[in-house]
Amino acid sequence: MLYNAVNMKIIKLYHGTNCKFSRIDLSKSRKSRDFGTGFYTTTLFEQAKKWAENLYIRYGGSGKFVKEYEAVLDYRLNILTFDSMNRDWLEFIKENRMNGGLSHTYDIVRGAVANDNTMRTIALYVSGVYTEEMALEQLQFFKANDQISFHTQKALNCLKFIRDIEI
Repeated sequence: MLYNAVNMKIIKLYHGTNCKFSRIDLSKSRKSRDFGTGFYTTTLFEQAKKWAENLYIRYGGSGKFVKEYEAVLDYRLNILTFDSMNRDWLEFIKENRMNGGLSHTYDIVRGAVANDNTMRTIALYVSGVYTEEMALEQLQFFKANDQISFHTQKALNCLKFIRDIEI
């Protein structure tokens, strides 16, 4: 992670998509996502590539693309970071998936992806089949990828588009 002259974090991010676009529109985000309605990115190119491929397989589109961004994150943003798949992370995802839309007031949320490996556990927890303890026990075996979601225009203003990569 790089730092600029005023000690703001600069990170490279990727967004996988099945269509080209030039402007991020939060209203196009699907509801009931892990961290709520938002623009989802990752620090991992391969993760974004997988997202693009999955979207294209499910919905079609104009192709498979990874958009590369640089984000300058500063202290004025309200950022929630989950360092692991812990109880707080699990409850946060449960709230957003059950209630849909935006269930918080954070500009940015960072944490693990509830990916294909973890989704079964999350679904069983949300439906009440697993208790919190059972879900956390199951999740400890998974290596998670990351996601960084942007939920406000203030947060989106921190993103600088670098390039589109067609895959």
